[in-house]
Amino acid sequence: MTVHIRFLGGTGTVTGSKYLVEHDGQSLLVDCGLFQGYKQLRLRNRDPLPVMPNRIGAVVLTHAHLDHSGYLPLLAREGFAGKVWCTPATRDLAGILLPDSGHIQEEDAAFANRKGFSKHAVALPLYTEDDALRCLKLLRTAPMHQAFEPLKGWTARLQGAGHILGAASLLLEVGGRRLLFSGDLGRPDDMLMLPPDPPPAADVVVCESTYGDRVHPHEDVLAELAPALQRVSARGGTAVVPVFAVGRAQALLHAIAQLKGRGDLPHSLPVYLDSPMAIHSTELFERHLGEHRLNAAQCRDMAAVARMARSAEESKAIARQHGPKVILAASGMATGGRVLHHLVQYLGDHRNMVLLTGYQAPGTRGATLASGGALLRMHGQDIPVRAEVVQLSSASAHADADQLMAWLRAMPGAPHRVFVTHGDPGASDALRQRIERELRWRAMVPEHGSTWLA
Repeated sequence: MTVHIRFLGGTGTVTGSKYLVEHDGQSLLVDCGLFQGYKQLRLRNRDPLPVMPNRIGAVVLTHAHLDHSGYLPLLAREGFAGKVWCTPATRDLAGILLPDSGHIQEEDAAFANRKGFSKHAVALPLYTEDDALRCLKLLRTAPMHQAFEPLKGWTARLQGAGHILGAASLLLEVGGRRLLFSGDLGRPDDMLMLPPDPPPAADVVVCESTYGDRVHPHEDVLAELAPALQRVSARGGTAVVPVFAVGRAQALLHAIAQLKGRGDLPHSLPVYLDSPMAIHSTELFERHLGEHRLNAAQCRDMAAVARMARSAEESKAIARQHGPKVILAASGMATGGRVLHHLVQYLGDHRNMVLLTGYQAPGTRGATLASGGALLRMHGQDIPVRAEVVQLSSASAHADADQLMAWLRAMPGAPHRVFVTHGDPGASDALRQRIERELRWRAMVPEHGSTWLA
């Protein structure tokens, strides 16, 4: 019997990752992500999948970021009742991220209805916090490097991908074929995470390409971060730092702790972590010692460097603190959450700074800021951008083009085909060309919704 892969997301974009593997009347979904960025992409979240959720036998998550896990509450609400397999750390993070995602969507819908800026008669959340809490009951864990059976006759194995806590690549053996899904690959030199494991032999590889057309600079994040924060502090301004609650927030806290420790930043400079899920995610690092580079003392230092704003009242109180300060708040591309309220508060003053710390998907507010946009639309109004905008080029948690190629080169033998996914069109095609030219392997960039023989 043949094995097919249907690309239901993560093609032509870095969001919405969903790969449906079908064989002998059974199907398994690798990742279950939300589309983010451009409105035409976000609208896909409300379109029904081309397969009935109750016909999907199982899901395997490579990691907990919402562009890989955030559709799961809706999938479950629409009828999926199978098991969702992931690493223990991914389960712990999903238990934080998914309910928070539902809560934010409910808050955003309520705010739109209250302010009257929704184009719909009544703005509705994609799913609720309760939907997310219910779907968490479907999660099952599989340790790294240990084989498990997600469906009868299918063998799966997760291995370290770096990137964030619990992130994994997936080797799936079904119908006599070996399918390798890279997930999001981290950097070998990442501040927090261990390098990705070498890839195993496979017939087909589905490889991410977020940075498929770029190479990271050699400058480290400390060398970039220190002068930016020194500059905004000297003029008495506030640095607003949109961060991904998992991974980027912890990397920035660790970096700030190091800078304060060596005297590059004053110990008195207030730092706020304004994201309940980032706070909880930071606490998980000590629970998962050995899965990252930090020891227990460094984990405690990372958590202690910031004042934690857990409640909405504590978040609002930050604005009443005068003088220089640093505010880390989700989300990393300014697509929603508390960071929007801080941007409304601080964007209009030239003394302030917005510090972008990683990839900004096209169509997001972060991308608008990175491109020098003079106005930023939030909550139905256009906010003038007068604050200094700085984009760190060294803080990415993704492997760059050379590192992706090195990971592929480490395969024991040539696969029959590589599908290049999870990248903007230019990045994906650039990586495809390198794979064909340098490795002489068959490579292609699949289109959204296409089905291919594995």
